[in-house]
Amino acid sequence: MIAGLLPPAVVTVEAGEADWTAPLPPGEAALVERAVEKRRREFTAGRTCARRALARLGWTDFPVLAGPHREPLWPPGVVGAITHCHGYCAAAVARATDVRSLGIDAELRAPLPAGVAELVCTEPERRWTAALPGDHWGTVVFSAKESVYKAWYPVAGRWLDYLDAELTVERERGCFSARILQPKALEVFPWNPLPGRFSVDEERVFTALVVPAGGVSGA
Repeated sequence: MIAGLLPPAVVTVEAGEADWTAPLPPGEAALVERAVEKRRREFTAGRTCARRALARLGWTDFPVLAGPHREPLWPPGVVGAITHCHGYCAAAVARATDVRSLGIDAELRAPLPAGVAELVCTEPERRWTAALPGDHWGTVVFSAKESVYKAWYPVAGRWLDYLDAELTVERERGCFSARILQPKALEVFPWNPLPGRFSVDEERVFTALVVPAGGVSGA
């Protein structure tokens, strides 16, 4: 799963059956008190995994609240990310001394809905995804760009559109490289291109990447 795509410095926790309905601390519960049942279950599983992961770094029972753009608010000196899709949820955290930021994502293995590829994939990406065997490669691109955004935003502090990043994929190695296309991106995010990893099983697509601490990778 996602844990196998990340280095040992990253702590990853995947949701078990009970995590989708586990009790939440008051601060977390307030964030979904008016949400529909599906949203509450996903949020509950994500935050429960996040608190369990944080406990392994020494932050016991830390409530993971949300910022102005619904991003998780981690303890000082900690970076992390959460993902969920139908039947699956995971959280990953690391010390900021080991990892500058990170992104993880999971999606159901399926083709992108009609019309979505043009919103998610650049023209070169549409060409090479169409040339590969299987109909899930557009979803690999979508998932990888979700992971890229989760790593990008805490560092750059600004929006990144799907078409603002372009991927190349090494299918046999399970690796990808994401190049940020925004003008002056290097001024706020010098790790460009950014390497990541992916895996695909019978049900889902998984992607993950880390921005290294203390240096620039791939620039």
